[in-house]
Amino acid sequence: MKPPLLLLLLAAASICGAADLTHATVVTDARITGPERKAVALLIDAVEERTRLRWPVAAAVPQAAGPVVMVRRAPPGGGLAPEGYQIRSTASRIEITGNDERGVLFGIGGLLRALEMRRDSVTLPRDLNVTTAPKYALRGHQLGYRPKTNTNDAWDANMWERYIRDLAVFGANAIELIPPRSDDAADSPHFPLPPMRMMIEMSRLAEEYGLECWIWYPAMDPDYSNAATVDAAVREWAEVFRQLPRIDAVFVPGGDPGHTEPRVLMALLEKQAASLKRYHPKATMWLSPQGFSRQWMEQFFGLMDQQPPWLAGVVFGPQVRVNLPELRARIPKRYPIRHYPDITHSVNSQFAVNDWDVAYAQTEEREVVNPRPLDEAQIFRVLQPYADGGFITYSEGSNDDVNKAVWSALGWNPEADVTEMLRDYGRYFIGPDAADAFAQGLLALERNWRGPLLTNTGVDVTLAQFREMERRATPQQKLNWRFQQALYRADYDAYLRARLVDETGRERRALERLALSRETGALWALTAAENELAVDPLSRAGSTLRARVFELAEALFQSVRMQLSVPRYAAIAAGRGANLDLIDRPITNAAWLRRRFSEIRAMESEPARLAAIDEILNWTNPGPGGFYDDLGDPSNRPHLDPGPGFEKDPAFFHTVRTGFASRGAAPWRISWHRHAETLYGNTLRLRYSGLDPSAHYKIRYVEAGDSTPRATRLVANGKFEIHPMQKKGTEVKPVEFAIPPEATAGGALTLEWQPDPDESGNGRFVQISEVWLVRAQL
Repeated sequence: MKPPLLLLLLAAASICGAADLTHATVVTDARITGPERKAVALLIDAVEERTRLRWPVAAAVPQAAGPVVMVRRAPPGGGLAPEGYQIRSTASRIEITGNDERGVLFGIGGLLRALEMRRDSVTLPRDLNVTTAPKYALRGHQLGYRPKTNTNDAWDANMWERYIRDLAVFGANAIELIPPRSDDAADSPHFPLPPMRMMIEMSRLAEEYGLECWIWYPAMDPDYSNAATVDAAVREWAEVFRQLPRIDAVFVPGGDPGHTEPRVLMALLEKQAASLKRYHPKATMWLSPQGFSRQWMEQFFGLMDQQPPWLAGVVFGPQVRVNLPELRARIPKRYPIRHYPDITHSVNSQFAVNDWDVAYAQTEEREVVNPRPLDEAQIFRVLQPYADGGFITYSEGSNDDVNKAVWSALGWNPEADVTEMLRDYGRYFIGPDAADAFAQGLLALERNWRGPLLTNTGVDVTLAQFREMERRATPQQKLNWRFQQALYRADYDAYLRARLVDETGRERRALERLALSRETGALWALTAAENELAVDPLSRAGSTLRARVFELAEALFQSVRMQLSVPRYAAIAAGRGANLDLIDRPITNAAWLRRRFSEIRAMESEPARLAAIDEILNWTNPGPGGFYDDLGDPSNRPHLDPGPGFEKDPAFFHTVRTGFASRGAAPWRISWHRHAETLYGNTLRLRYSGLDPSAHYKIRYVEAGDSTPRATRLVANGKFEIHPMQKKGTEVKPVEFAIPPEATAGGALTLEWQPDPDESGNGRFVQISEVWLVRAQL
């Protein structure tokens, strides 16, 4: 009887603490400021949108009995923490007291996250006695109005205001805009306004809500050592500065885009900083060393040691070749460091999904709907303590919406429980009756990406859970774009797994047919194998799931203007979030096998055909006494030295990560579409033991990866050069080198691929797909 009694007591306590606010009146001081008035309007509108109830607003507590929501700002003085607030509640009275203007806004956000808002009903299910203030002073998100984004280029000013409000409810206090000229097309078919006009509107919204307004402003011109180019750039930027109602800071990336030597770039920015202050006297200038080579990085550190007075701080973002702790150690303490974490990309990015399955990378690609609450919390907690200047995240659209909420919440309280913040997300955006289920669903979507997709039966469970949520959903919830995004991912994942299970079985049966080639003849075996690989588009595995994915893509375009296809919705590119166009990309070796079958049929002799078939069947077999590693498969790379791992090194500065080729449609082996890669100056090492000291060995490997022809040097045991620094070939194929007998004479071998130390750019300098250590048969 004890457990039921305990549950009854808990339920009774919950009921006693509940406040019915259905007929509440909002009471505010008549002298509230403009941003505070906007905060109160947010409260009124948010309740009405979810309940059909519009709370009245009064300047004093009404004489008639009824619940009251008091909104006020604390008197000045008293040393109150900036942006903090208090919430006190009884059964009939809620008091929100902001420490300042933003504190009023965030206090209202705190209440909204706690309310249970249903049709014609508002309740606060428990007493609130909260005193809180943010840990980090800057907590923001980049909001790009440009063609490259997967959603935002279609938003009008009203949609932007709704989204900025949503960000503020979860504690964000800054937005970052992008100027009309960047590394993007000048126009988009989706733009409701020209870029400059929308930039003005977004800056105005930041001013009205009292939020910081930053600009990400790339230096795009080719030669800033030219005085005329500098003068033109100063005039161009000044015209943008002049038109914006609010600018708090300008952040200029050193690269991606842009490629200017630090001394030249900083001379330009000194002039731009002076120009900025003519229009916005309190605005500051920030710089990131993104994309710098090793030499440029040292030059940058030397310039920072001179402590330029016009520079306010340094930004750590993608493609900075030193990790955040080292950057903090090298930069003078007077300069805060702002984090610019990439929360939007899942592959070939700053914080790529750890050990992602290649099937996901091939299809869902770089800008998929990507709730990663636990990963984002790990990234935040490991790295953010070194960024005392706070953060503004790097985003390319709506696909990372959950991640924005997670960063905002952690920026307020780094110790916040991730599941609770997801419940807040579900309660506020989806509805109180779905709060926990939706939170658990988001965590399940993240688990979908853990481990091999082929054996991850949890993917099917996740779909079943979301299908049940959909069955119970109201019409309004079914039209909710955040709900639709989760459904889209759940169905896409499940379809992909259905395909993979089916097509992996087809490939296995095809290889069984090939294995009979010496009995049946090569040509018969090839035809039989090809028949096993054939997939009828009308009866393919998961065809119902595939159709549902297309339906949800249309729903997302209608609800939030999400562009999941180039031909259907005028997305800018398939790799820019349009993964509906990639849903049938190869995820097994079938495309490579068909190409090889065609090549084998063209051979003139049966022995040659049979030998080529044997090569297919024994592709991963290194022969007696040999070893094989599929370096892009985390379960099949026993000799790889992995480094400290994602938990300690989530940016993979000293950890080998699983990477993926940027040529997803190529008819390659699946093992070539994935690889192990190291970043910047780090080497990739394989370690072997138990070798025969008297034997001779050779190394065979495949270097796939990016299309950029990076150079590597291969060294054995730190002293035997297997090959000098050389660029990888344009054709992806195995290459082979002899290992000096002296290198294996001790029975152990370390192979090390070293990058070109002078490389610059995205940092993906070493990318190796497959390695065979073959014992020579003398």
